[in-house]
Amino acid sequence: MERTWMHGDVLVFKFKGIDTISDAERLAGLDVTIPMEQRGPAPEGEYYQSDLVGCEVFDGEGRLLGVVEAWEKTGGTPNLAVRATGGREILIPFAKSICRKIDVAAKRIEVSLPEGLEELNQ
Repeated sequence: MERTWMHGDVLVFKFKGIDTISDAERLAGLDVTIPMEQRGPAPEGEYYQSDLVGCEVFDGEGRLLGVVEAWEKTGGTPNLAVRATGGREILIPFAKSICRKIDVAAKRIEVSLPEGLEELNQ
């Protein structure tokens, strides 16, 4: 990559060897990835989805609910797909009001589940 710039609300990449619009159109829709060790830190209060996968999820009383297996986009608030003990899945909205404390270094998320959410996923 040679450089990047913003065009309105879109990030534009200039890649070495891609010098015309028709060259660039061939790349439209592709994903851009960088090695994990080269990515910058997430801004304060934000998290990389890949850092959340593998985190243990605990309720307010310290009870282990399960481990985050995936991030699910919903069109609204995304969900953490948590594999609970016994193999069932709990979908937990990734909202500040629910995910109260996130420590990606310790791979730990503390949640305050709304009443009935855990039972809804059974």
